[in-house]
Amino acid sequence: MKVLFAAGGTGGHINPALAIAGTIKSRHPETQILFAGTPWGMEAKFVPDAGYDFTTIKVRGFERSFSPKAIKGNLKAIKYLISSGRRAKQIINSFKPDIVIGTGGYVSGPVVRAAAKMGIKTLIHEQNAFPGVTTKLLSNDVDVILVAFKEAMPRINTKARMIEVGNPVRQEFLFADKEKSRQNLGLDSDKIVVLSCGGSLGAKAINLAMTDVLKELSKDDKFQFVHATGHFGSLWMPDLLRENGVDIDNNKNLRVMEYISRMPEYLSACDLIITRSGAITLSEIQVQGKAAILIPSPNVTENHQFHNAMVLANANAGVVIEEKNLSGQLLLKTIKELSSDKEKLKEMGKNAAAISKGDANNLIYDEIMRLYKNKA
Repeated sequence: MKVLFAAGGTGGHINPALAIAGTIKSRHPETQILFAGTPWGMEAKFVPDAGYDFTTIKVRGFERSFSPKAIKGNLKAIKYLISSGRRAKQIINSFKPDIVIGTGGYVSGPVVRAAAKMGIKTLIHEQNAFPGVTTKLLSNDVDVILVAFKEAMPRINTKARMIEVGNPVRQEFLFADKEKSRQNLGLDSDKIVVLSCGGSLGAKAINLAMTDVLKELSKDDKFQFVHATGHFGSLWMPDLLRENGVDIDNNKNLRVMEYISRMPEYLSACDLIITRSGAITLSEIQVQGKAAILIPSPNVTENHQFHNAMVLANANAGVVIEEKNLSGQLLLKTIKELSSDKEKLKEMGKNAAAISKGDANNLIYDEIMRLYKNKA
């Protein structure tokens, strides 16, 4: 079997594709897998690092601005759009895939559409509760649409087979154990562990609010805090914490780092997570059954992170604070309220687990194999 993936732009599009590819490889090691992505996106690093073959296609989105920089960028986007169809056909004709899978990003558009026109079985996976532009554009071209949230279904107009499957996650998140993770990480078993982060680059609003939180609570032996500043936050947040009297070097209740490389272990170890609400992050929270304070990024298409977060909020599995309302005092108040009742935290975690599609990887694999068996 040969499978071509088209994914790019953000980790939220790339990681699901890698998780799906890993599931296929675990069942059928002989499968040939190729990823198509842009030469400048995160996929150009993530995919080869994961051990998969990678080929490039130049695609970029249009900017909604009339600034000279935006106009120049949009001219490039038009140029790439014109050539992308031809390049997609070259990739397909060279690799000869049995199935083409798109998991989002602009690169999915030309590759999946070209495959559909060429009579190749196609499948797309939508990670968010509010479908992206690419999913909507491809909805009437593909054979199957898989969605992570049932809330996405009414927002997609299609005649294709559409199934709710959840988001695929890495195996490490599925099997990580709380107590074992705490032992491995050296975290106390009897304290409330609060994990906070805002992405690999860092979210300034979250970092500022957490500065106020840590100023008051980092000396409280009831808690252990693990905070990731992100790259940009690492340039200023440690100094700000020190200016506010927070000992980030010798406090046993506090760990401040730029990036959390052992996220499956830290997530499983925590009682409460404070983070953005990207679709994959929420799926990882759900499979681990964790209470969450969610601060959706306002800088995303169609405000989809807010819609994602509300799925957990409506299930009483998370508290949503929009960034426009976020302050250190509000976040501090919310943490205190939730942590005052350990049973409430546990109940929220159970609610998160109850709406998890823990078998998403297997459900997606089954749909892929159904397509493969029915291919012309």
